[in-house]
Amino acid sequence: FCIQNVVMIMPRPTAIPVATALTELTGWTACASKYAIEKTFVFADFKEAFSWMTRIALKAEQMDHHPEWFNVYKTVNVTLTTHDANGVTALDLELAAFMDKCALSCAA
Repeated sequence: FCIQNVVMIMPRPTAIPVATALTELTGWTACASKYAIEKTFVFADFKEAFSWMTRIALKAEQMDHHPEWFNVYKTVNVTLTTHDANGVTALDLELAAFMDKCALSCAA
């Protein structure tokens, strides 16, 4: 028994006003150039930053929701937005909260 030509249509994510999203997060700011949120994470060294990025990458892959980020040595700049919604969604809030939680555990 084989099913062919099945198309799964996922509902389009609903954008949340950036100001509303920011009330649920600590240290995140509105991105000036688009409907997004951003934060800079600074770690003790490159190894800690890259370890954190690896944890986030695994979660992002599980969520099928990937951050825009830029890493130089111990600093990681992150921008989160949901392109399908042209704005910030619950996916961004979930990933941002996970990033914050993982960053706290790195500092411990």
